[in-house]
Amino acid sequence: MIKITNKGKKSWVTFTVRVENIDDLELSGEWNSWKNEKMKRKKNGEFYITKVFNKGNKYQFGYKANDGRWLCDESTPKVMSPFNSQNSLLEV
Repeated sequence: MIKITNKGKKSWVTFTVRVENIDDLELSGEWNSWKNEKMKRKKNGEFYITKVFNKGNKYQFGYKANDGRWLCDESTPKVMSPFNSQNSLLEV
């Protein structure tokens, strides 16, 4: 799930996802050359992270589970990646 809060020229984006049977989840995206960023875990098992972006941009992203799976966000459109898989598309 993606929550976007706009403030002036910036957007605060909170990425929240629930994945069963994993210990760690990382967020990766075009905004930082696909560098993995570790997500925090809530007591209810959901993983989350908040990022700040300039409004009016589009970014591909995905979640990388510690078991090696690449996951898309269920609440965003999907686009094909060069690796014959899908990425999520964030529009802020």
